[in-house]
Amino acid sequence: MPLEAAAKLLDHWRERFDWRARELHLNRFAQRMVNVDGQDIHLVVEPGSGPDPLPLLLLNGWPSSFVEFDGVIDRLAHPERHGGAVEDAFTVIIPSMPGYGFSPAPARPMSAAQIGALWAALCRQLQLEHFVVFGSDWGSLAARRLAELEPAGLQALLLTTAGGFIAFDPAGSGPTDEEAQWLQRATVPNPESAYQAIQGHKPDAMAFGLTDSPLALATWIIEKFRSWSTPAADGGPPFPIDDLLANVMVYWINGPSAPLWLYGFLHESIIPPGTRITVPAGFTLFADDLIPPIPRSALERVYDVRHYAVHPHGGHFPAQDAAGLFVAELTEFFREFR
Repeated sequence: MPLEAAAKLLDHWRERFDWRARELHLNRFAQRMVNVDGQDIHLVVEPGSGPDPLPLLLLNGWPSSFVEFDGVIDRLAHPERHGGAVEDAFTVIIPSMPGYGFSPAPARPMSAAQIGALWAALCRQLQLEHFVVFGSDWGSLAARRLAELEPAGLQALLLTTAGGFIAFDPAGSGPTDEEAQWLQRATVPNPESAYQAIQGHKPDAMAFGLTDSPLALATWIIEKFRSWSTPAADGGPPFPIDDLLANVMVYWINGPSAPLWLYGFLHESIIPPGTRITVPAGFTLFADDLIPPIPRSALERVYDVRHYAVHPHGGHFPAQDAAGLFVAELTEFFREFR
């Protein structure tokens, strides 16, 4: 982050940001703690309008939190308030991964696969008999594992990534020309991926500084929002600064170290050849995301793909930088699974 931008951020945080007002704002939606298989989990739950709202799990990753979805919860749960139809209402459920949001850190590091299994147990505990899931970043990987477990009631997935790195079978036909071109672009050394190396191999090296310095934490996190999103005219993300700082505050309050532990399991993100997920899946991909949009043919090697869209606007956090499109994609794709 440029020094000038960091100085402006710090000045705003000190002089104008009002966390107490933000608390009241976030608390307009019901929140609670539940214990799932011995792990306390923070949930945001907004019951949807109408007689039969569809339960929807929203799963985020790093460096996000439930705050990412704050601006779309009401639109998803109460579409009739925003020019939509009450028949499209969702009961919105946002569980925070262990160590994320206000969920306490786990006793030991957990992989995305383990978190996916934890979400399967959560769905059983909440007695969700008919539900759908959206996932981005680590949330996509947890959603993919959830689908592999095929819990009763899971109707469909909508993801912003492949839910891992799809491995091509060297003994098979190999990648198509389009897939090979994508592989070349996706695997070229990218400065934006440097954070993965340190967080995956030496997370505690980051933890001391991020735990000791609010500004270090804020710049480390907000720099990712700036770089992985559709830039605003001034070069920053098109998000209000108070929204960005609210997300940082959640990390500051709960502790920024445990969320880094997930990166120790990056090697488990590979989807082995022959993997087949039968739960209907949709993919909503964004041009300004961290990784170039993966071809549909590659996704079809693993998933039953029912929807595939690449959007010219939007990045890694579409609920924030493409909120209208995000709501429309979820509403339209999940409509047939009600």
